[in-house]
Amino acid sequence: MACCFRSASPATTGQATDVERRGKLAVNKVTWQQAGHVNEPGRYMFRFGWLTITADDLAIWTQFPDASFALVKTAAVAATDETEEFHLGAFELPSRPSVDGTPVHTLTD
Repeated sequence: MACCFRSASPATTGQATDVERRGKLAVNKVTWQQAGHVNEPGRYMFRFGWLTITADDLAIWTQFPDASFALVKTAAVAATDETEEFHLGAFELPSRPSVDGTPVHTLTD
């Protein structure tokens, strides 16, 4: 398990699932569970780097706990800093079959 913590004081900790790395970031999506069910906006440290989570991101996860967000790498990191920075991009809802078997994605559930 990877650990995350908030960069603002006071530091909060949470558990994140293993995020694999193969040279560069191998994971391009993150779920609320993988983010340790964080409940405040902020900048969190994960094994793959820093992740900034906004209030809007949390509102989506509150309404759709199984949604997964694309990780978006932020501006280039200074040569002396090896830690990458990310924020959450577009989100995806898991498919679930409707009555007739076709996938349904709604924002009004």
